[in-house]
Amino acid sequence: MRVIARAADILRALKADDGGLSLADIAERIALPRSTVQRLVNALVAEGLVMASAAAGGFRLGPEIRSLAAASRASVADLVRPVLTELSRRTGETVDLAVFQGDGMLFVDQVVGTHRLRAVSAVGDTFPMTVTANGKATLAVLGADVVAELAGRELRGRGKEALRKLEQALARIREDGFALDLDEHTRGISAVGAAFATADGMIYAISVPVPSQRFGEQREALTAALLEAVATARERV
Repeated sequence: MRVIARAADILRALKADDGGLSLADIAERIALPRSTVQRLVNALVAEGLVMASAAAGGFRLGPEIRSLAAASRASVADLVRPVLTELSRRTGETVDLAVFQGDGMLFVDQVVGTHRLRAVSAVGDTFPMTVTANGKATLAVLGADVVAELAGRELRGRGKEALRKLEQALARIREDGFALDLDEHTRGISAVGAAFATADGMIYAISVPVPSQRFGEQREALTAALLEAVATARERV
């Protein structure tokens, strides 16, 4: 059990630094002797969980971690699918599931609504963070440093006022538990979204995109149904 815990500590340390860490850096961060770290890293390299980085003498997460993460995403999508289906049945609207990956929201599942006029996105598409309901809901649960980095990239050139308004919006989202996109990402489409984290630290968001012409009158009912669905999704994962 101790070996597994120490190996997990190494993986978490590498996860926190995409650029890679030297053996000395790892040893310092997890408070273990360098010789112990070296033995554990060698074992993790042999399993594909860790690999040498471009930095001299450094290491980063290996390809097997990505495979495991992909399998985890598929599992979460399977577990949450009935929740999406029920939410779509209740509302008649399209329901999306997205996961925070890289610097955007990757759509991993969708249940298409029954209205003739409906919103549909492609599974596999990546949407931005600061102008989408699922993106803003996710930003609201991320750490301040990550939010500053992501928002800084998306809002580059728009001035400090844009960042200030986003920070105010995120404060409201944390209080309310949901985020809105009112014609921000796509003209004519509005959405409500809420995020939740899994045990492995991945952040997912369920969102309901609706043609804006009928979103206003349904907003409260959609939000209530969404929050119930997200609570159920948290229990499932």
